[in-house]
Amino acid sequence: MVKGLYSAYTGMINQQNRMDVLTNNLANVNTNGYKKEGATSQSFDAMYAHKIKDSSEKGRTARFIGINNPGVMIGETYTDFSQGPLRTTNNTFDLALSDKGFFTIEYTNKNGVTSTMYTRDGNFTLNVYGDLVTQDGDYVLGTNGQRIRLDPLNPDTTINYAGQILQSGSIIAQILVTDFENYDYLEHFGENFFRPVAGAVEQAAPARVFSGYLEAANVSVVNEMVNMITVQRAFDTNQKVITTIDGTLEIAANQLGRLG
Repeated sequence: MVKGLYSAYTGMINQQNRMDVLTNNLANVNTNGYKKEGATSQSFDAMYAHKIKDSSEKGRTARFIGINNPGVMIGETYTDFSQGPLRTTNNTFDLALSDKGFFTIEYTNKNGVTSTMYTRDGNFTLNVYGDLVTQDGDYVLGTNGQRIRLDPLNPDTTINYAGQILQSGSIIAQILVTDFENYDYLEHFGENFFRPVAGAVEQAAPARVFSGYLEAANVSVVNEMVNMITVQRAFDTNQKVITTIDGTLEIAANQLGRLG
């Protein structure tokens, strides 16, 4: 009977984790290039149950009484890297990728430490020096691994499908688009960046670069709301199980054992 309390409790914890993931997806529905996350569930390893220290057993030896499964546990959180819809902005420095790949960014944290990050958010702009940067001021890298500097006063700037930036018809730089063999070796950093972990292998990106477009989040508000309702009902069901078992235990403790 008490086992049911633990099973229902682990179920509630699992549904709470799923709700946290869903609400984070909804919070980023308007974040450019955001890739939604999902949560998995798995069962705890089944354990052999033994009866121990029982005076009714000869010599108080342990006796096998069955297999116990403590319930459900939180599994892995995964990222859905499917393509998000493109929306038109008509801004030359708003870029979107048509296929697999990531823009390569030189990211500097609050402590001044620089590292390379990857993003699908192509909402770029020029700073006062003409450097192509993100909205947070991090530098976009070119195929030579260096920052991209342009003439900010030149109105004749175009970017072609290969990611080449042209000013007055001359190629000034080419945007570095990086892809990876296995996205399992990428982890979220903040809401919009990804960073590789040990085992990540880079490869050529098949994506084309579209200037004047931004990739929206691949989050469906309707689907996420439906999933939230499902999670809430599952949470409520586990809560009712705990309430029912608690009532049964109260009867067993306060009424069945009462002397007449």
